[in-house]
This record gives sequence, C-alpha cells and structure tokens, in this order.
Amino acid sequence: MTGKPASPERPAPPPLDAYPLRAMDTLRYADTDRQGHVNNAVFATFCESGRAMFLFDPEKPLVPAGGAFVIARLVIDFRAEINWPGRVEIGTRVIGIGRSSFTLAQGIFQDQRCAATAETVIVLMDEATRKSRPLPAEILRALEEHRR
Repeated sequence: MTGKPASPERPAPPPLDAYPLRAMDTLRYADTDRQGHVNNAVFATFCESGRAMFLFDPEKPLVPAGGAFVIARLVIDFRAEINWPGRVEIGTRVIGIGRSSFTLAQGIFQDQRCAATAETVIVLMDEATRKSRPLPAEILRALEEHRR
C-alpha cells in the first residue's frame, strides 16, 4: 500500500513542518498484524501520544481543575503503510476552537512520509456534572498559540 495520490477529494497531506507540536513513538513488534505492517488500531494510539504531549504537558497542562478532556470525534485517513521496526513522528496543530470544544489536526509520519492524517474534536467536560463546560480564557490563549 503506497497511499492514494492527491485529488480534489483527497488533497495532499500537509508536510511535517506544518505541525507546531511534535511527539515521537517507537514501533513495537506487537503493533504489527498478519500483513506485516502496523495495525490500523495502533494509529489511534499514535494520535493519543501526540494529544497527550500537548494536553498533559507536565510544564503547562491544559486541563483545568475539575475538568477532563473527552474525545467527541476521531477521524483517521490512512495514507500509507507503517512498517516495523522504527519510529513515527506525530505532528499536532489546533485547527478550530469553539465554546467548549476544539479540533486538532494530526499527521503521523515515518521517515518524513505521511502515513495518516487525523482530526479529533475534544470537549472540556465538567467532572462533577459530566456535561460540557466553556473553555476558560487561559486554555483559549494556549490553543490560539498553536492554531494554524
């Protein structure tokens, strides 16, 4: 599988340098499937690695007291195989900000080749009420810093 060429319905993916936030993940042999490439379910784990580095950075965690981030939507477009052994680089950027949610775009790259792109809608949930709550000003500022 080499990935589909760009078309009006499927534009070319952004390059790695279009993503201001980066994370790395090491491929494990256990990530592979019967076809010998990394299993599609592992791509969601790569997205999680990229999100976690941003949302839960020990230096500047975004989640407020009494709040939790929950995923409302995750869409992954598979573009090429990823093969073991090796590493992947996950690029993340903010592409949308709402009242209580925001959208991240991510790219998963192996050897500078984009193997997948993803979009994730994340909602700030109040842990007591289990309902969405507005994003505080400090989170909005942090999100704007990484918006492209």
